[in-house]
Amino acid sequence: MTVRLSTAEAYGRLFDDYDTWLFDCDGVLWRGDHLIEGVVEVLDLLRRRNKKIVFVTNNATKSRKSYKSKFDQLGVQAHVDEIYGSAYAAAVYISSVIKLPKHKKVYVIGMSGLEEELNEEGILHLGGTDSADNTLEPFDLSQFELDPDVGAVVAGLDTSINYTKLSKAFQYLTRNPGCHFIATNEDSTYPTSAGLLPGAGAIGAPLRYALGRDPISTGKPSSTMLDCVRAKVHFDPRRTIMVGDRLNTDILFGQQGGLATLLVLTGITSEEEISGPEPSPIVPDFVTQSLGDLRV
Repeated sequence: MTVRLSTAEAYGRLFDDYDTWLFDCDGVLWRGDHLIEGVVEVLDLLRRRNKKIVFVTNNATKSRKSYKSKFDQLGVQAHVDEIYGSAYAAAVYISSVIKLPKHKKVYVIGMSGLEEELNEEGILHLGGTDSADNTLEPFDLSQFELDPDVGAVVAGLDTSINYTKLSKAFQYLTRNPGCHFIATNEDSTYPTSAGLLPGAGAIGAPLRYALGRDPISTGKPSSTMLDCVRAKVHFDPRRTIMVGDRLNTDILFGQQGGLATLLVLTGITSEEEISGPEPSPIVPDFVTQSLGDLRV
């Protein structure tokens, strides 16, 4: 049963009961480039009470370092080692879980942030922001030279997605034996200050349909993301809370990790989805209108 938070006493109990706070970013801390009211004050309050703070985002367009610059621009205190993104999780998965051999390469559908995280892990890659793949020219399979060293395709949000990238990824996944298919995350949409846009899940959907095969996802709600956090941050799941705006990623991620969950209504999920005539089967422990409510 979801508890609707509304009093200073109820918010105070959250501060008492949870020592580690995991936050989604888009839709929780900000929408696009607009900070949500009260966020800075709430985070400052948590830090003054010596709470551990971790930012867990499915946004794979930025590396942790470039994401840190967004925190700085918006006036939100954050350290790089507090930020865990799905691009970082994908790079760690490739280097440390499947242990892709050093001479192998990754074909990227994605942006510079994903490439930066692959570079940090010493992973060779092609595609992505390469001008040869960001073209409106028709893809000509007869002119395509298959690179036999491509051992994985990783797909994230790519605002320059085109038929060339999808076609090359499809060739590697169908013609290179054992080629891994990885998605940074499978969000269907993502929130901006002006409204919703298609998310990384929508970018990878054509490949899933063409292949008849699902990728391994390294973003929320996948356990891979929480494993990345656990490797760096020691926390008691019973005294840890996940704060998010989306039921099927943030809240499910927290539940599957044995964490308490707090839903805010400043992003994707609406009140009707949890209390309407056909509520979601994914039910948060707590709900409040905005993270700024915790200032009371």
